[in-house]
Amino acid sequence: MADEGEILWFAPLMRGVIPLDDRFHIPHGLKRTLKGNRYEVKVDTAFLEVISSCRQREETWIDDMIANSYTQLHELGYCHSFESWDDEGLQGGLYGVAIGRAFFGESMFSRKTDASKVALAYLVDWLREHDFILLDTQWMTDHLRQFGGMEVPREEYIKLLAEALAEEGEEG
Repeated sequence: MADEGEILWFAPLMRGVIPLDDRFHIPHGLKRTLKGNRYEVKVDTAFLEVISSCRQREETWIDDMIANSYTQLHELGYCHSFESWDDEGLQGGLYGVAIGRAFFGESMFSRKTDASKVALAYLVDWLREHDFILLDTQWMTDHLRQFGGMEVPREEYIKLLAEALAEEGEEG
């Protein structure tokens, strides 16, 4: 995270993760949205717009230094955006960093109901298809808990991370 132009690193005692196994849960209302094909999800077609949209909050940790760093990671193939589109354009999405078999979700935004949730559900499917084993959300929120998100102690997280980094995934 950034604070006044300086990049800070956090290692919380409890780390937020979303399981990629059968503990991942799609809420009932989102299942209806997914069945209705309301959004088309694309990958890496509007990275700059996604990160810009994630920045447009009253309080954000994404300053120019962070945005530029993630943009460089995107250009190098490590940072990806998952975008929910409808007939009116980009309505929601998220971005994160993929290293080995770990994906570090960084931020998400939504302009319309369920748009970011659809992108998250698509991300989980994509991660499963590419043999990822860790979806790191850093912090846990009520929003992420509805998908089966949970907190794991730092020691357990370090083991999960080591396993995910020990072997390259398809996209890593």
